[in-house]
Amino acid sequence: MKTRVKTGVKTGPRERGDRPQGGLSRPVRRGVVVRQAARWGLGAVGAGVVVIAGLDLVSLGEINPLRRTISEHGLGAQGWIFGFAVASLAGGSAAIGVALARVRLAGIFGTFALMAWSAGLLVTAWFPKHDWSVGPSLSGSIHRAGSLVAFLGLPLAALVIARPWRHTEGRGHARFAFGFGLLSVLWVLGIGATVLVGTRAGLSWWQVMPLGLVERGLAATEVAAVVALGVWGARHRPAPAGGGAGEANNLTAPHV
Repeated sequence: MKTRVKTGVKTGPRERGDRPQGGLSRPVRRGVVVRQAARWGLGAVGAGVVVIAGLDLVSLGEINPLRRTISEHGLGAQGWIFGFAVASLAGGSAAIGVALARVRLAGIFGTFALMAWSAGLLVTAWFPKHDWSVGPSLSGSIHRAGSLVAFLGLPLAALVIARPWRHTEGRGHARFAFGFGLLSVLWVLGIGATVLVGTRAGLSWWQVMPLGLVERGLAATEVAAVVALGVWGARHRPAPAGGGAGEANNLTAPHV
């Protein structure tokens, strides 16, 4: 007669939520989704930048990049291409913001400021600037307001999101984002100071500086900050459930 011998310890039912389907813990699986969203955002941002740069190149004979703003591409037959490029940049930035918020790298205020940048870009894409050959328009005024919201929202977002993480081990991308955000603030302050000096001298604000060059410099700096935030989100790996060595690189910053 054979006797069954029990070996080991009987394993009870697996705890709910311990390891979902697919063999990955919930934080790890969420991290994969978030990183993918950040990568999609970076792709959309890159596509928008490439299209706008292409418009600059093909219209060098018609639009002086030193004096004319980027939004000049929104006027005329190719306006829809410019609108699509700016909308792509806005959508990509929003995806990056959501990714950072999902892994708690961005708090409420930082996420709101980044979404304000995206919303401002969408407004500039939908409403063309003033066509001064015709005169000022409601669309141009809305466009200007959207541009102001975008150009002010992004530096605030980069500074607020990245500041708590600057000196944390392994947060080099946060330092890059903070640096580009600070540089964007200096751009804005410099523009404001130049306009103020020109106004006191009796000059119009578009006469006191090479407006197209200055705007492109500010835009390039702010897009660089968005890219730094996106790369940070794409490479961030949340700590696995239960903690462990991974927690050292996934500390939760203040939600600001």
